[in-house]
Amino acid sequence: MELGQLRALRELGDRGSIAAVAAALYVTPSSVSQQISALQRHSTAPLTYRDGRRTALTDAGRALAMAAIDVEVALERADQAVALFRSEPVGTVSVAAFHSAGLAVFGPLIAASAGADQPDVRVSDFDVAQNDFPALTADHDLVLAHRLVGSPPWPGSVRVEPLLDEPLDIAVRREHHLATTAEIQPADLQGEDWVAVHEGFPLQQALAVIAGIGGSEARIRHRINEFSVAAAVVEASDCIALMPRYTTDMRDHPNLVLLPLARPGLGRHIDCLARPETLERRNAQTVLAQITTIVTALTR
Repeated sequence: MELGQLRALRELGDRGSIAAVAAALYVTPSSVSQQISALQRHSTAPLTYRDGRRTALTDAGRALAMAAIDVEVALERADQAVALFRSEPVGTVSVAAFHSAGLAVFGPLIAASAGADQPDVRVSDFDVAQNDFPALTADHDLVLAHRLVGSPPWPGSVRVEPLLDEPLDIAVRREHHLATTAEIQPADLQGEDWVAVHEGFPLQQALAVIAGIGGSEARIRHRINEFSVAAAVVEASDCIALMPRYTTDMRDHPNLVLLPLARPGLGRHIDCLARPETLERRNAQTVLAQITTIVTALTR
């Protein structure tokens, strides 16, 4: 087996199509197909199958793609040993995050990385469904992702560095009849109009859990993923919304109140996802440590 063959198989598992792999590796689709065909000749079990017009991995193919990660880790360690020996520059680290994490982290991270001896940090924000966060590690070194408490764990193809467990609160305007409630019970929310995230995003499931406990279906009036926009809508109406406690900046919304939910354990995990070999790099470790310090400070 050759490295190029294993890499093509792994990328097919991560990216989902021969064309996407070819674009990522700057080769032709035919070259990718040849690499996978050559790898197949070394395996007694089928590695791929046709799924409509796409080529997908079999269970054996996924197992071999997972094994290819160890090969990439070993090569990355070897590359880093050479890089340290040659005293190469710290290099670039790309960081992707969902919107509220980007709002809370990107500014302080850029400031912390301003020194000449620090990695060159490049940031991007992404508004994706929970299941789509791991795929971002194919193009970004560190990915700040959120996952609802109780939801399935992240796949084994990515390394997970836990950053923060963030409770969810109920946001209402100060004139709302619930604004003076010390602790919100799910039953208190019956009949309320909601500002909710779009289907498929982590907080949508949390809202369904709250409504189910309260004994009624949530009445959703608006769907907005950006929390600062949702906060503005709540502040101007009698609607309510779920808001993360630590990563939501409420300074621009003085007429908004965050009320804790009586039900414990309802919240989200904020994690850093990365390909395992990425975290073998010293510059990625440095940036991850900076992110960890910033996120820890949010709880204060």
